Amino acid sequence: MRRKRGRQIDGWLVIDKPAGMTSTDVVNRVKRAFDAAKAGHGGTLDPLATGLLPIAFGAATKTVPYIMDGTKRYQFTLRLGEARDTDDADGAVTETSAVRPTDEDFRRALPAFQGDIMQVPPVYSAIKVAGERAYDMARDGRPPDLPPRPARIDRFELVARPDEDTAIFEVESGKGVYMRSLARDIARACGTVGHVAALRRLRVGPFAEEDAIPLDKLTPNDDNAPASPDLLLPVATALADIPALALTHEEAESLSHGQAISLLGLMGRIPDAADPDQGIVRGMDGGRVIGLCRLEDGWLRPDRML
Repeated sequence: MRRKRGRQIDGWLVIDKPAGMTSTDVVNRVKRAFDAAKAGHGGTLDPLATGLLPIAFGAATKTVPYIMDGTKRYQFTLRLGEARDTDDADGAVTETSAVRPTDEDFRRALPAFQGDIMQVPPVYSAIKVAGERAYDMARDGRPPDLPPRPARIDRFELVARPDEDTAIFEVESGKGVYMRSLARDIARACGTVGHVAALRRLRVGPFAEEDAIPLDKLTPNDDNAPASPDLLLPVATALADIPALALTHEEAESLSHGQAISLLGLMGRIPDAADPDQGIVRGMDGGRVIGLCRLEDGWLRPDRML
């Protein structure tokens, strides 16, 4: 007997993730609530973290890479005086320090962590080393020596100082930036040690807190009917930050069939914000998004059509 695959539904749901669950746990719970055939998330959050976790259904899964490439905003609480092996409150203490930086100490250190920097990921991360996950190696007592990786930090600010043991920061960053590493490294730069005690994601690409719904709102109805697709945001919502290019119906049809279009015929319509070298634009047939297209070598080529 073939297993039921679930409903074919398309769109985005932004969950306000609670602490204590993995991102995969949330996806599985939401997928069951909607009886959906296909779902995935737009950027992992640690179990300790709360906040925005966009869930893509059906055709929206094609747009996940563009959400993950988008700017993210976080707020984290740095607990000073204890380093932990996971760089967050879930880990074991590995080092202590009595040094407590002043607000001015933090503000002097912050500029070095902004712009394009190199960052050493936490040992407890999903990065693969010779085919193994770093966190599996660390749990086995074989913590890997991870090399620094490029990271982009657009904004890193001290926003509150509740007491001398605690500092709260807000960060805007690109993809693949670890808040646990930022917390660890800003403490080290100020002559002490520390770890993330709390972390909340406030924004992911075009999705903001006002778009999010609590996970417990998706509990089954009395009749156990699946959650309504009316709760979902359109697939194209994920692409709102990408420059829009107006196309004729004929151009849209050509791109949808995999054909490239010369940029000469699009002169005057190409948005100023689009990068002419490998830039991505949102192809529009009237008010309908047909997909994402790439500017390349004088041509507009279909990249990911919806």
